[in-house]
Amino acid sequence: MKVAPWLALACLVVPMFASYFFDDMFSTLSHLFENPSLIELGWNAADYGLYTSGYSVLCVFGGLVICGMLLDKWGVRITGSIFVGMMAGGAALVAWAITSGLPPKTSLSVAYAGCMLFGLGSEIAGVAVTRSIAKWFKDGPMAFAMGLQLAIARLGTAFALVISPRLVAAKAPGEIYSLAETARPAFLGLGLMAAGMILWAVFVAMDARFDRKDPSGAVLSQDDSSDSEAFRFKDVLGLLKNKQFIMIALLCVFFYSSIISFKKFASAILIPRFGVPVEAASWMVSMLPFSTVIFAPLFGIMVDKIGKGTRWMVAGAILALIAHLFLAFAPAGVPFYGYLSMVFLGFGYSLVPAAMWPSVPKLVPSKVLGTAYSLIYWVQNLGLMLFKMFAGRILAAPSAKTAASGAVGVEIMFVVICIVALLLSVGLRRTSSRKPELRLDSPSGK
Repeated sequence: MKVAPWLALACLVVPMFASYFFDDMFSTLSHLFENPSLIELGWNAADYGLYTSGYSVLCVFGGLVICGMLLDKWGVRITGSIFVGMMAGGAALVAWAITSGLPPKTSLSVAYAGCMLFGLGSEIAGVAVTRSIAKWFKDGPMAFAMGLQLAIARLGTAFALVISPRLVAAKAPGEIYSLAETARPAFLGLGLMAAGMILWAVFVAMDARFDRKDPSGAVLSQDDSSDSEAFRFKDVLGLLKNKQFIMIALLCVFFYSSIISFKKFASAILIPRFGVPVEAASWMVSMLPFSTVIFAPLFGIMVDKIGKGTRWMVAGAILALIAHLFLAFAPAGVPFYGYLSMVFLGFGYSLVPAAMWPSVPKLVPSKVLGTAYSLIYWVQNLGLMLFKMFAGRILAAPSAKTAASGAVGVEIMFVVICIVALLLSVGLRRTSSRKPELRLDSPSGK
């Protein structure tokens, strides 16, 4: 077994771990924003929803597509380095805004701008990582490698969900959370990003050597430079005519929105629905990323060895739908249903990505693979931006007379999203049956 690809993967996962941590650092603190008088920062639920939606703004308005083309043109080393730096810079701006002492609306505007930079940097860095794995594991266990990367990255989410309520410890009634206390998760995230940037630099050196020679000394034929010379803008237009690629992109946006947008408001949903304390809610939702640590690589091996990818997409979408039906309509005040929902979501969160991401290289040529992943991320971020804003407004709306009623309203939205994701996965399954030459259900390792 070649060691170099696994060393490269080890370097790639740390920036993604840091990105996932920073993105979810407030997910199990979202209930604090329902009573802005108790936090010196002064943001309410709608403000928090707006802040989280900032992650997707630059991605949606052209940034992801343009930068994806740059990724194919310049390669992962140059483009990835630029956007790993942007990710860290945006996170630093968010941390400064939270501790600046500016008026709430001003600090929100600055944090929103920082979140926009962080979001675009994170997404392009993620595309660069995915494209790099596809390159380094082209003739090997690609689905397993992608699943392993995803699992370790989601440990960043799990770490955030568990550690943030401990960094911002619960206070006695009437006490106010200071700016410094609120910003503790952000500064921990910055430390993780510093480590990620160091290891990204190590990967860049490894990747440059990889492109010069293989272990036997022969010049490689599939390197960044050859891909860059072959890249043409007209190839991008071909992606937009690829119906199967479009279906995968839409599945990505609806499926991920049902989970990622949910996580942003996890404590604001789980606490009033099931009557659990903050600590229990944080452990409850942390089951999502923790489950993927185990099951995402295992499902990746399954896709590598036996295929049937579209069937696993259907199964994962069904599990997500069942989970949100429980979250919306299960008896209130019974924590068992909350834990059961997280079990179903965790399995779905492992199944769908393990089958979906390795399907993309089967549908598009390698020279536009970076652009293809960027287009998928672009559609995903459009959905995430809108659904996060909708969720925040539902929770803050006057019609949500109680926290529980607002949580149910948000969950009904997620149920509808899951139904659309299920229909798309069924469509991909039918397409695979009619067009076996696409190899969507073939083992990824072959």
